[in-house]
Amino acid sequence: MNQDDALYMRLAIQEAEKGRGRTSPNPCVGAVIVRDDTVVGRGWHRRAGTPHAEVNAISDAGAYAVGATIYVTLEPCNHTARTPPCTGAILDAGLARVVVGMPDPNPAVAGGGNAYLQSRGIAVESGVLEEECRAINRPFIKHSATGMPWVVMKAGMSLDGKITYRSGRGGRITGEESQRFTHGLRNTLDALLVGIDTVIIDDPSLTTRLPETDDARDPLRVVLDTNLRLSPDAGILRQQSAASTWIYCSPDAPADHKERLVDAGAIIHPVEITGGRPDIRAVLAHLGSRDVTSVLVEGGATIHGALLENDLADEVYLFTAPFFIGEQGTSLLAGFSGESPDACPRLDPVDCRKLGQDLLIHGLVRHYPAP
Repeated sequence: MNQDDALYMRLAIQEAEKGRGRTSPNPCVGAVIVRDDTVVGRGWHRRAGTPHAEVNAISDAGAYAVGATIYVTLEPCNHTARTPPCTGAILDAGLARVVVGMPDPNPAVAGGGNAYLQSRGIAVESGVLEEECRAINRPFIKHSATGMPWVVMKAGMSLDGKITYRSGRGGRITGEESQRFTHGLRNTLDALLVGIDTVIIDDPSLTTRLPETDDARDPLRVVLDTNLRLSPDAGILRQQSAASTWIYCSPDAPADHKERLVDAGAIIHPVEITGGRPDIRAVLAHLGSRDVTSVLVEGGATIHGALLENDLADEVYLFTAPFFIGEQGTSLLAGFSGESPDACPRLDPVDCRKLGQDLLIHGLVRHYPAP
C-alpha cells in the first residue's frame, strides 16, 4: 500500500459514511475515481435497491473514468441481485486499476469480484485500510456471517451505576448533550429495543429527534412484552412516524390484548419465553431473519443483564452523569452473574469523552480474563 492509496481510500471511506443508517441490509460503501492524481468521480451507496457506490462514482466521472483508478471500500460484487454486478460497470467504464478496502464478508462470494476483474486484465489491489473499512460495516459483516444483528447496548446512569432514581419510576439522568448523541445513534441503527417496563414508566416516543437535520429517520421500535401489557394508547402507537412498532410476547398472551394492539397499529410476534420473559436470543434471531442488521438496546436492567449473560452485546455506550443516586435506584444490570473470571466482558478498545457534564464510555465487547 502506498501513501496515495491510503489517502484516496480515506476519501472513499468518507463517501461510505454518507450512507450510514440508510443502506441496510446492504453495506455502506464509498468509491472515488482518480486520474492523473486528481479525483474525477465520487459516489456512495444510498440505500438498498439503488445503484452501488462504484456505479455512482463512474457516473460522476463520466469519460474521465477511462484509464483511471477506482478506490472502493468493499470488493465489487460479481453477481446480480437487485442491481447488476459492479464488475461489469467497472469493465464498461474502461477503468484500469481497482483498489479495494475489504473483501466481501459473504463466504459464498468472497474474492469473486476481485478474481473476475483480474481475469479481464484489470489490476486489483486489496486490503488497503481494511480495518477502517470493516469498522464502518460491523453490522453487515456480522449479519452476513451469522444472520444475527449487531447489538449496541446503551444506558444512561449515575456514578454508582443506577439507571433510575427509584425502582419503578422514570426520570432523565443524563444531560442534553448525551440525549442528542443518543438520537444520533438512533438515526444510524435499524431498530431500537426496550422492555415493557420502560415503556409503561416513561411512555417514550422511541423516535429520532434531530432538529438540525432534515434527514433524520426513526428506527423500527421493538418492545418485549410477555403478557401484552402495553396500552393501545401508548405514545409509541399514537404518533406520526414512518417506523413500525413490533411487540414480542408469549404465545399464550391474552388474545383480546393482541387484538386491541393490532388495531392500534402494532405488529405482534409470539416468541419462546425464558424465565418468564421473551427469549432475547430468539428475538434477535427473528430480527436478523427479517434483515434487521443492527439493534440499539436501551434497557431496562433485565434486558441489559440478559445481553451480557448470553454474550449477545457487541458494542456499548454508557453515559455517566456526575452524581450518585444510592441503593434506592435501579442498577444497570439484573440477572447477570459474571461468575467466570476467565471471561469477563470488557470494552476494548475503549473510548472516553465528555458530553457536557456527562462522561461517555464507549467500546466493543470482548471477553478477557480479569486483571
